[in-house]
Amino acid sequence: MSMRKIIILDKTLISPFNEPARELRVLNKALWLHQRDVLARHCTQELEVTSLDEIPPDFEAEMIVYRDNLFFDQPFIDEFIDRARANGTARQVAFTLDDKAIVTHALPLQEGIRRQDDLFVANLWYFPHGVEENPKPLVIDTQPREMGYYRIPTYFATDKGEVVFQLPLKAFLSIENWVHIFVANCLFGTFAQAARADKEIFQLKNKLKLMWKALLERKQVLSCSGLVQIGKNCDIDPTAVIQGPTIIGDHVNIGPGAVVTQSIIGNNVSIMQGCQVQMSVIGDGSFLSFRAAVTYTALMERCIVAQNACLQLCVVGRDSFIGAGNTFTDFNLIPKPITTFHRGKLVSTGQNAMGSCVGHNCRIGAGFVIFPGRMIESDTVLSIRDEHFVITKNVDFSQSHHHQLKGGAAHQVHYPHDDYEIDT
Repeated sequence: MSMRKIIILDKTLISPFNEPARELRVLNKALWLHQRDVLARHCTQELEVTSLDEIPPDFEAEMIVYRDNLFFDQPFIDEFIDRARANGTARQVAFTLDDKAIVTHALPLQEGIRRQDDLFVANLWYFPHGVEENPKPLVIDTQPREMGYYRIPTYFATDKGEVVFQLPLKAFLSIENWVHIFVANCLFGTFAQAARADKEIFQLKNKLKLMWKALLERKQVLSCSGLVQIGKNCDIDPTAVIQGPTIIGDHVNIGPGAVVTQSIIGNNVSIMQGCQVQMSVIGDGSFLSFRAAVTYTALMERCIVAQNACLQLCVVGRDSFIGAGNTFTDFNLIPKPITTFHRGKLVSTGQNAMGSCVGHNCRIGAGFVIFPGRMIESDTVLSIRDEHFVITKNVDFSQSHHHQLKGGAAHQVHYPHDDYEIDT
């Protein structure tokens, strides 16, 4: 029997996109669409409200209730619903205090996951017979797996120099900052899918099945159809290297010498010769020019990344252009955690490595160097002007180069005197 889903609307705007979380892309879908697809096997009817109080008291149907800024994957929501239904009582999702995926990546820069007694709880509930007060916590183990990114020399890092991520096999996140879009797409998305695949490969029957597919297809195991899903009408050069788990959409062109590893490639995407795409999400209609490098990065739909641009651990909004040779740096030379703005304050991301965020419909000219944790607001246009090629501060729309002063003189960028300490 299908249950009802009650969606609590969260209208908080996420900088620098100036849109609520539900409209932003996660795994190449709007978040609300991702939620709908994940819950499709459990729910068919829905109701949107602004708070739990708006749910009619005489509404006694079985229901799942959640805020629409939440990201959860299929394994997570399946376990939550199955266990809650089996118990038959009102439940609220909860996590232990030592869940490394939640503590490391989900807690910073948000308020939706909060401590209650000796657990963390969040805005996801199950009610078997209408809304009830004081639902009991239902603890979900996200089953985090520690996986490395790269090693930083010890003189660059405050700890041992290792950049590691805690990847959940069952992912949950409250999206309240652009950093969470990165986490949902890359760490809890493509990288977590790779962690699940890595776990499954070690099972003997799966290992034998993949080896047999690779043998029949005359490919390496990581490149066989068991791990690489390719859509319709794709043109992939024989010299391109594609390793799974990777999903490639329809009408995709991948040029000679390109390398695509453990990523999601949308429909109508062009990846030219020599490009590097790793642990990333490339949105529908995007274009990567030759030798562009995109690592642990989420591009929303219809983005263009020009030749020799390098993006690491970044998020780029829809319809944005990243010019040739732009470099998005991802760690501080002086060892300290990356900081970014959250609700008007400078807050630590909790990470030693983190890129930057570009909003929707931006035009970033060639040759910029962008420091870690910075934001460029939607609809901004930037081009090199004199010494202004290093972006050390946030850039908002009022500083866009397409604005003109009286007399036709172009406005020079003067970055705001916020609380950033300049990285060196």
